[in-house]
Amino acid sequence: MLDRRPGPLGTISGVGSEEHSSNASAGRSPTTGKVGFVGLGHMGSVMAANLAAAGCRVIGYVRRQEQMGRVQGLGVTPTMDIAELFDCEIVISMLPDDAAVRGVVFGAHDTDGLAAGLSPGAIHLSMSTISTAAAAECASEHARCGQGYVAAPVFGNPDAARARQLFVIAAGAAVDVERCRLLTDNLGQTFVVGEDPALANMIKLLGNIMTATTLEVLGETVAVLRKRGFDPKRFIDILTSTMFAGRVHRIYGNKIVEESYAPGFVMPLALKDVRLALAEAEKAGVSMPSATLVRDRLSAGIARGHAGLDWTALALVAAEESETDGRAT
Repeated sequence: MLDRRPGPLGTISGVGSEEHSSNASAGRSPTTGKVGFVGLGHMGSVMAANLAAAGCRVIGYVRRQEQMGRVQGLGVTPTMDIAELFDCEIVISMLPDDAAVRGVVFGAHDTDGLAAGLSPGAIHLSMSTISTAAAAECASEHARCGQGYVAAPVFGNPDAARARQLFVIAAGAAVDVERCRLLTDNLGQTFVVGEDPALANMIKLLGNIMTATTLEVLGETVAVLRKRGFDPKRFIDILTSTMFAGRVHRIYGNKIVEESYAPGFVMPLALKDVRLALAEAEKAGVSMPSATLVRDRLSAGIARGHAGLDWTALALVAAEESETDGRAT
């Protein structure tokens, strides 16, 4: 049974500090209780704000001057110099793809990355949804530099993040995961799945496939109902209170009925995850025809100009392909 331990954050180094103290550099050691954050987008901003509200000293890296005020308003100390994160005990990244994460770890444009800059004993808590190959590369580089690497991608959207209801899938060295629990348990519920960081990312990718195929089916059924002149709201209410009472069906089913496709998890990011999951399936020699269909539907949605919409817009693609605008006639 996994426990949840949200509450005010104390000294982060209090958990697991003995195990890491022997690896600390002679010159400097991570600053107690200070957490770095890279990737202050829709999700990252909410997560960083929650950690700050829980009593954590959060230093947020931003790339543009105009972002400084917004980040400061979250209770986060902004900086445009990533080197200011190098004395943090834990640095969280919440980035969109493999390239962005590799750039932060290995450095880019003559700037040191986290691996070169962090002190031995510090931890990179990667909460991004990336490939298993990228996770393995980052873990290997941090280990080479005497640092910890914990993969902890999350299930949930900005609304769930705001309510501290994310589902965090964590994997890495046990002592590193335990230190990070002081943070992840303040963001939602933590599921520890082992010591191989790549496993956490595989679980996240396959989970996203399940959500995407669910959205496709919901979109198709709503399109049928509307084409036949029925209000799909009643259908969704019945199904989500009986056979399909899970969060995905309830939350996204209502968004599809309401045609609420406002930007959230936008289609290109969803397509990226589906492609990564299909690559994992190919490595395993497993066919995933439903995922292949969703990949093609997401590609079609992007080609139709829906790239800025949430992945619930798979229902919009279904409506368009049924030659209806998605409203009962």
